[in-house]
Amino acid sequence: MSQLVTARIRSTAAKLGLPHLAESLNQYVERAEEGKLGYLDFLDLVLAEELAVRDDRRFRQGLRLSKLPHHKTLDDYDFSFQPELDPRKVKDLATLSFIEAKANAALLGPPGVGKTHLAVALAVAACRAGFSIYFTTLDDMVRQLKTAEAAGR
Repeated sequence: MSQLVTARIRSTAAKLGLPHLAESLNQYVERAEEGKLGYLDFLDLVLAEELAVRDDRRFRQGLRLSKLPHHKTLDDYDFSFQPELDPRKVKDLATLSFIEAKANAALLGPPGVGKTHLAVALAVAACRAGFSIYFTTLDDMVRQLKTAEAAGR
């Protein structure tokens, strides 16, 4: 590919807000040549990669803004630690159907049983699915609500 065309593609990609394409153009071309990709397959590859990079960036930004105390997942949870907890119910929650139904999920139990871990894992799954998340404790939420009420908000 000529340097003029490469420079023009990089410039256009940057103007369109496709920074990964601008940075990785040579690797895409090499992959297309190695795989003898057709035009549509090449375009599909480039767009899929750009979307994956964008989704990953959105996910990392969402986690950063979420104020989660840690970023544990359900894979990190030891269900044998809480034998009375049904893993199927937790995995059902992880489908996030309760969010689509505009419902809440409440995790109740004594201290040290993994409620925060499970809440964080569900939040991470929700963030991965494209939802905005924000972590707070009940104590902090009540304090913020009292402050807002006192300020007339």
